[in-house]
Amino acid sequence: MSTDTLPAREAVAPAAASPARRRALRSKRRREALRTLAFMSPWLIGFGVFFAYPLVSTVYFSLMRYDGLNPPTWRGLDNWTYVLTDLPKFWPAMQNTLWLAVVMVACRVVFGLGTGLLITKVKTGTGVFRTLFYLPYLAPPVAATLAFVFLLNPGTGPVNSLLEAAGLPAPSWFNDADWSKPALTVLAVWGVGDLMVIFMAALLDVPKEQYEAAELDGASAWQRFRYVTLPNISPIVLFAVVTGIIGAMQYYTQPIVASKVASGVIGGSGQTFEPGYPDDSTLTLPQLVYSLGFGRFDYGAACVVALVLFALSMTFTALLMRRRGGLIGSGD
Repeated sequence: MSTDTLPAREAVAPAAASPARRRALRSKRRREALRTLAFMSPWLIGFGVFFAYPLVSTVYFSLMRYDGLNPPTWRGLDNWTYVLTDLPKFWPAMQNTLWLAVVMVACRVVFGLGTGLLITKVKTGTGVFRTLFYLPYLAPPVAATLAFVFLLNPGTGPVNSLLEAAGLPAPSWFNDADWSKPALTVLAVWGVGDLMVIFMAALLDVPKEQYEAAELDGASAWQRFRYVTLPNISPIVLFAVVTGIIGAMQYYTQPIVASKVASGVIGGSGQTFEPGYPDDSTLTLPQLVYSLGFGRFDYGAACVVALVLFALSMTFTALLMRRRGGLIGSGD
């Protein structure tokens, strides 16, 4: 056999085997893809059923005239125009929701962090203080709101009685449009036990060596907090802010119960109630969604408000996550 033909035969063999090898690789990739999809299927099903489908349906019904009884009819952008320009309660609800998302969340984070710092510094009775601060968080929202409305009652509440006895002005709280949102903030801060526990865990995880090094460098207590504590717990602060804003965007139970009780409309036949008492000061976007959808059966307008609420939540979260690198990077 001539040796001149060997290179040609060796060149032909790989070429002849390459289609089979490619088919085997494609089959292997297909099996890996199917295996991956099988493992991801619970999440994909949950995402599709509980997020993608409701979101697409909300967008669809925001363009329709639909009352839940008759078939939907095309309306285009008329629902959006009505909500953004002609619905008188939309912008007050927007302002109240943004106020709560900024002020209430900031107060909860600051108070939760301060309480966590205080308890971690206490030498004796830590368990007692931790229990006392955490118990309010376990109170049902409706019961806690009812209790606060009676405590802050402008006529018979013990809080105003103590303020008057001390010679201080006694606000009308839930009956005053200027004080209703601060009263809701006080209620939210009272139940800050969840954040306190989270911050305590983060504070106890800060390396003690860094505190010792800062003390050797002559750092003050504020400097140790700013340059040691805060950078180490910054991911937890970010988590608390993001989850707090999402919770504020869903704030419904406490303001609706407080406004009902303060206005005297607790329930019963023949009583009608428009959320937001007093003067739309406690009206939030989730309340407006419920009022439009289940009170007026205007599902198109309710879907528009729901999409605005979704866009606000995504915007706040995206802005905070963009600053995540700088916030967490300060601790590196």
